[in-house]
Amino acid sequence: MKYALLLLSLATASAQFSTDVRMVRLLVNVKNPSGDLVGSLDKKEFTVYDNSIPQEIAVFERYTTQPLSVALMIDVSGSTVKDMAYETGAIKKFLRQLFNEGNERDSAALFSFNYDVTELHDFTRRQQQLIDSMRFARGGGGTSLYDAIHLVSGRLQGRDGRHVLVIVSDGGNTTSTRKYDEALVAAQRADAIVYPIVVVPITNDAGRNLGGEHALQTLSASTGGRSFFPDASERLDQAFADILTDLRAQYLIAYYPRNLPKDAPRFHPVRVEMHRPDLRAFTRTGYYEEVSR
Repeated sequence: MKYALLLLSLATASAQFSTDVRMVRLLVNVKNPSGDLVGSLDKKEFTVYDNSIPQEIAVFERYTTQPLSVALMIDVSGSTVKDMAYETGAIKKFLRQLFNEGNERDSAALFSFNYDVTELHDFTRRQQQLIDSMRFARGGGGTSLYDAIHLVSGRLQGRDGRHVLVIVSDGGNTTSTRKYDEALVAAQRADAIVYPIVVVPITNDAGRNLGGEHALQTLSASTGGRSFFPDASERLDQAFADILTDLRAQYLIAYYPRNLPKDAPRFHPVRVEMHRPDLRAFTRTGYYEEVSR
């Protein structure tokens, strides 16, 4: 009887441990030296490290079809008003391409921001409703970029599937109450991939917001996305097309963190290494632990 109770106690402890360990999901793009996406690799080509400790891959999907939640953020502050017409045109094309391919559960939401952040439309698959909602975007005023990222990341958190933030902005931030670090943490906690499309108002560095541009680049790299700097409407269209290409060629790699040091930081640094030295993996730099110790 005592032996049976001991086995039951051990089984219960094991079950409690397994539910306390969070599965970590990584969305990964792999590129060759020419910058081309490589989407046909096997699991054995990847090694995942959490706090520099190699992890066992529990889930592996090529060209994952996990549903997308795409939050589109449009900067409508005074410095970007002149570009709004071709920006909204490019967004319309992007939405049509998003919903004409991929998972039937893919959805998108639309937000605008200047000194304030406005939800133009919540997540939906009804592309015409999203397109129609853009007419309510009102330009002018300051730029609360970090407030917008913080708020929209919260809207993404907890949604099923993959989380994507597409930000169309000149990189300026003049009226936010939130700081850059708070925006970054919010995006990381939401497991969001950030794709800034930086619409450069002028080509002369002396008049550009280089600090804001670099902040968006860092945010993008930290979440596994990439940044775009289109200088014409055609290249803006191409930036949106490249984002969709990235999303359609992603690997989903997931693992249960094991053998980590007891003093591991709350933010776990993660890296993915390729067995082939000519390939490079792009994914987020880490995640925040949610389990209380």
